[in-house]
Amino acid sequence: MSPVDFIGALIGVGLAAALTLLFGVYSIGPTERGVVTTFGRAARLKGSVASDPELGPLLTPEELPRYDFPLIHVVKPGGPYFKWPWQRLYRVDMTIQTTDLTWDPEIQQSAIEGVTKDNLTISLTGQIRWKPCERNLYAYLFGVARPRAHVMGFFISVLRDRIATFHSQAGDKAADGVSINDLRKNLSTINQFMESACKKTTARYGIELEAALITTIDPPPDVDDALASINTTQNQVAAAISQARADADQKLTMAEQAVQIAHNMADADAAPILELGKTLGSMYAQGGKAALDSYLRNALLPLREKASQTVIQS
Repeated sequence: MSPVDFIGALIGVGLAAALTLLFGVYSIGPTERGVVTTFGRAARLKGSVASDPELGPLLTPEELPRYDFPLIHVVKPGGPYFKWPWQRLYRVDMTIQTTDLTWDPEIQQSAIEGVTKDNLTISLTGQIRWKPCERNLYAYLFGVARPRAHVMGFFISVLRDRIATFHSQAGDKAADGVSINDLRKNLSTINQFMESACKKTTARYGIELEAALITTIDPPPDVDDALASINTTQNQVAAAISQARADADQKLTMAEQAVQIAHNMADADAAPILELGKTLGSMYAQGGKAALDSYLRNALLPLREKASQTVIQS
């Protein structure tokens, strides 16, 4: 090998080493996680979604074969780390993200439609908050092509089923027969149900649902006025019923107080007689009939004096 060829080979080796170091060294930010693949394959850990104590119970036996993704090695924040040229780094943003319910990668829409139990088509708007699941990044990166689209489709499907079967548990008679009233009054309950029902997205798509925020439920414009009239009438009926109950409660309270007053007066009138009876009974027990005769004579003296005075004055 000539000196020129040797120098060229050294330059080539040095340039390859420099490029390897330049593009092979990387770091992971504090809000990121990394997954490195070698020839397209991520480093596996022992176990899978089915054996994971947190992810496995989220899936039914029917779903497990379809979503039994492997657990993979995740690069934690920090660095510098090194990878070979034949390896590829996937960076995953782990911050909580917000997606509107109307988001769809294929169509533009301003609201989501649903059908209530009384066949009323309504419009729904809101948001969901989510983030990738670190324990199941395989599903997020490689399990489905568009994990966010899958989650939105799953969420909307569950939401429409809930809207179609929802009925108030509070026993609010004023809202019976008008399902949209039930839905509007129970938005927080619906949101809590959605958060619970969509926990399995963690195992299915590698996405954790942080919060469901359904904000508005609107009827079609042509029935909005009719619903407003129904609500007004129901509010008036509820107000009249409340007023009647208040009046009845007040009258009942007054009657109970009158009965108590009469009872107290009767007790006051009877108390001296009862006490006198006890006294006479005690006297008879101790002195017999003679004691009672003596008591009567003494008790009649003031009365006779008053009677004689009355006769004299007259």
